[in-house]
Amino acid sequence: MATPIGNRADITLRALHVLARADAVACEDTRVSAQLLAYYGLDKPLLTLHAHNENEAAANVCQRLAQGQAVAFVSDAGTPGVSDPGARLVAAAVAAGHRVVPIPGASSALAALCVAGDVNAQGFVFHGFLPAKGAARQEALQAVAAQPAAQVLFEAPHRIAALLAELATQAPMRTLTIARELTKQFEEVATLPAAGAPVWLAAVPQRQRGEFVLVLHAAAPGRDEGEVLPAAAEHCLTVLLRELPLKQAVALAAEVSRAPRKLLYRRALSLQARREPAA
Repeated sequence: MATPIGNRADITLRALHVLARADAVACEDTRVSAQLLAYYGLDKPLLTLHAHNENEAAANVCQRLAQGQAVAFVSDAGTPGVSDPGARLVAAAVAAGHRVVPIPGASSALAALCVAGDVNAQGFVFHGFLPAKGAARQEALQAVAAQPAAQVLFEAPHRIAALLAELATQAPMRTLTIARELTKQFEEVATLPAAGAPVWLAAVPQRQRGEFVLVLHAAAPGRDEGEVLPAAAEHCLTVLLRELPLKQAVALAAEVSRAPRKLLYRRALSLQARREPAA
């Protein structure tokens, strides 16, 4: 079942009813869940179920279900199975023939989409956390920039500056909504072009703290977002074309600027055509 992502008042009456009737509560962190239950005057046996023990813990829960017990599962915050444990537990319970009942409620992804006001969105793609580093992260970022649909990403505070810098390079003209600390005391939401996101973040040091949900808005109809290169990437490409063959200049510019190779190649062809004299 969904639990509050910050503000405890966001729990539903149905969730409280189910928790009160449950024989046990499976949860990510017993300390977090114990505080939530105590706040509402509930005292239940707590079973630890997190990303590192989900298979074993799911077997324990299924055993309890087979004995006729009712077990509620909660993540530390938000909706289980959405970038949180829970999917394996659900799959195991269903495979064992037990009924699984969803108790909807708070979700940071949906909360961010609601406040983004993306008028072009016809659905969205949920990514959650991208790979932390290396080639996998770069490939994921390029895929995000190339996807025209609205997209939802999560990011940790120690990587938020790097992610905003990447989005500013990969999709500078796309609208970006940055939702920080949703439902909490220092909640802040900003909607601006992705190119301006790094400046917004750096303007107030406090902004680099907390939990982040990003909504990269859908590309506007009729606009090819890839037609606009960031100024730094275009300058890099122009300088390299003076000294290197086109393909080599594009490859090096892509590595240095991290702009999409396809866009750099099209721009290089355009620049080269302008320099060639007419026959």
